[in-house]
Amino acid sequence: MTLTYRLAASLLSLLAALAAPCLAGAAPASRTCHLPGSEEGLRCSTLAVPLDYRQPTGPTLALHITVAPAFRESARPDPLFVLAGGPGQAGSDVLPVLNAMFRRTRATRDIVFIDQRGTGLSGKLDCDDTTLPDNLNDDEQMAAVHACLAGVSQPLSAYTTEHAARDIEQVRLALGYQTINVWGASYGTRLGQAYARAFPHAVRSLVLDGVAAPDQVIPAGGRDGQAALEALFRQCTADADCNKAYPALRAEFDGLLAKVSAAPVPLTLSNPRTAEPLQMNLTKERFLSTVHNVLYSALDARRLPFLIHSAHLGRWAPFVARRNVATDLAGEGGTALVLHMAVICAEDYPRMTPQLLAEDARNSFLGGSRVGQLIALCKSIKVPAVVWRAPSPILAPALLLSGALDPVTPPRRAEAAARHIPKAQHLVVANAGHGISALGCAPRLLREFLDAPQKPVIAHCLNDIPAANFQIGSAGPHP
Repeated sequence: MTLTYRLAASLLSLLAALAAPCLAGAAPASRTCHLPGSEEGLRCSTLAVPLDYRQPTGPTLALHITVAPAFRESARPDPLFVLAGGPGQAGSDVLPVLNAMFRRTRATRDIVFIDQRGTGLSGKLDCDDTTLPDNLNDDEQMAAVHACLAGVSQPLSAYTTEHAARDIEQVRLALGYQTINVWGASYGTRLGQAYARAFPHAVRSLVLDGVAAPDQVIPAGGRDGQAALEALFRQCTADADCNKAYPALRAEFDGLLAKVSAAPVPLTLSNPRTAEPLQMNLTKERFLSTVHNVLYSALDARRLPFLIHSAHLGRWAPFVARRNVATDLAGEGGTALVLHMAVICAEDYPRMTPQLLAEDARNSFLGGSRVGQLIALCKSIKVPAVVWRAPSPILAPALLLSGALDPVTPPRRAEAAARHIPKAQHLVVANAGHGISALGCAPRLLREFLDAPQKPVIAHCLNDIPAANFQIGSAGPHP
């Protein structure tokens, strides 16, 4: 950012501060930091914000901010704020996307990652993994989670999307930006929309990847998950090699689901991570969550027929190895379970009507089991309900990105959100699942949109993203 831009931004920020004082106080001092997921030194700072904005002079919490400065000195004054998903992911958890998605954008703009309150380095609210070992059955696991939630001392009513949106505004003011661009993924799209509605003067543009509709009840995703699984079955049948290798794929899946539904499957095998002996009970919930998680990635989903067939033959090691992938890659940055529950129980649980629950369970391989567990947990922690309000229009230009195979935020969710965003452009990638911004030409399109958000995005290149090959054997996908 040039000196001229910095002076202009500082003056405009001062005017904004006079109009809406920064509750957090002075701009935070930054320091060079080296965080997992980034090889370079970035700028980190900590900002004190009110724990509860209804009590501005009450307790505060420390919000962690990571800034990747623009490459060019003549950078634009409007940065890109990155909002992670979950709820429960932190900005510092997703730093690997800096080069994968935002390298082109960073040429001319600062990229700002915020650890949402209750995640990552902003006072992470989580359960101790050692209290949830793999040898627990579903009832024992639920009891362990109940015990974890019962031991939380923080007021969970302070960890809502509304409070997180107000945190974003405090960061904008503290860092001296007049307007910002917002990129959100998955739950981050809910947070991004909430911020744009609460502070419309501060938002230059929005990029929403894997869009959560304003009225969407996040955990009630049985219909979308089933649609993604059905699409995978059809694609395997239509693929000569996949159909030849797994001619009874649907029946094998149904058989496995019936087996784990009847009773947990005791497994004794070598730990796929350490090769040490491993004993675990594969419960229905663990089986279903693994299948659902695999469907998030279109590339990963092409391995699912192999995993199902191997388990059908009694070889559970590939399935268990895939189940461990999220943990292997997460390190210390896994989803903050308690924060996740705080948001979902306050904002989604109150909107779970009997009609929605019936729809979620009907014709869904998930069968409403996760929702049933969630209801029991929400009843126990008794977080005050957040009153849902009909969405007001978002007038900022917005780019909405959807994967046609997404099992949680498919294109229909973005279409519902776009009804309240008059300047929305919606791009759908046929061969993609949950998350578009890192695929093919998408990083270039992000830069083009941010440079001129009022112009139509020419996105024919997204049609060139191919479908991945199915995995036919242990050696991996066929060529």
